[in-house]
Amino acid sequence: MQLNTTVLQFGYLLAWLFAILLIIRGFREERLSDKLLGLVLFLLGQELQDYTFGFAGINFLWEELNGFPRYLGLLLGPAVYFYLKSQTNQQFRFHKTDVKHLIPWVVYFVLNLAIFTQGRHFVQQFQESNWGQITNVIEQVALIVSYLCYFYLSLQLYRQYRAWTETQFADPETISFNWFRDFIYIMLAGQALRWGFWVIDLALQLNFLQEWWWNLGLVFVVCYVGLSGYAQSQTRQLVFREPAEKTTKKFEIQAEDLAFWKKKLLKVVEEDEAYLDPELSLQRLAALLKTNSLLLSSLINNHFDKNFNDFINEYRIKEFNRRIKMPENQHLSTFGVALDSGFNSKATFNRAFKKVMGGSPKEVRH
Repeated sequence: MQLNTTVLQFGYLLAWLFAILLIIRGFREERLSDKLLGLVLFLLGQELQDYTFGFAGINFLWEELNGFPRYLGLLLGPAVYFYLKSQTNQQFRFHKTDVKHLIPWVVYFVLNLAIFTQGRHFVQQFQESNWGQITNVIEQVALIVSYLCYFYLSLQLYRQYRAWTETQFADPETISFNWFRDFIYIMLAGQALRWGFWVIDLALQLNFLQEWWWNLGLVFVVCYVGLSGYAQSQTRQLVFREPAEKTTKKFEIQAEDLAFWKKKLLKVVEEDEAYLDPELSLQRLAALLKTNSLLLSSLINNHFDKNFNDFINEYRIKEFNRRIKMPENQHLSTFGVALDSGFNSKATFNRAFKKVMGGSPKEVRH
């Protein structure tokens, strides 16, 4: 029993620790994503709270606070979704219409608070009645539906974001945030374990000790989300908007302006060697051209028959092939030369090299 208690206490305190650290950093650096991830950790800690206190012999949650609407599970799905939105779009801010995401929790809170204020005896009678059992099932189903809906929206957002990075950055690996995908899946796994035990409990009437196991899984979720989430780099000003939020404006370059823009683009890329900038993005290149990303994207896509990623990385591969043959670079590793050629991700370099050259970069030195 001591081991059971210690493990849950560790997870509970860790959730609070990272929640506080992330919220403090969020205010200090004015980063909404940190505040929201801190909220996610706080909500995960609340999921652990009942069993943490229970195994420690602290029973006031079931006695003095029995029936009080203290569960915050209906807020977890929205918190996960809005964390991802704020991380992929650092200009994201809440609007009045976002209040609708709180409605399920507000309904749960008001109804249960109304019952709780009737007194302990009334609460106990209600919980033992058919209406109490029906209400409990409805709440559990609402939680499951909430998780499934918001995790679906989160996965959809992630896929759209990954596709967007391919058109905006020459080296998307560094801002692809594979952490997002892993974060969503581990949150899903944690909740799936919880609801799996809920179903088993309905059938087998598990005791308090047997239900400890899904809480152990939740402790692992807290450890991963806290440690990995806090360590995520914040190196770029990302402004990704979902397709429904994007402008429908299309940019067409006038025929008389086409030669001018092509010449200007080639000068900045070839003569000024803009491709050597490892942080180069569509927006940054557009700023160098003193134009907007709509015009630049149209120019590259329609008049060079490439996306931005392929357009820039072809220049980097040519530069790599030139530098790899230089005597003064023989002491460098293959990837070291790639770094000097504008790449900052080995995965992007290998993929671009194979696409342009049709083979492995190791073959260049053989």
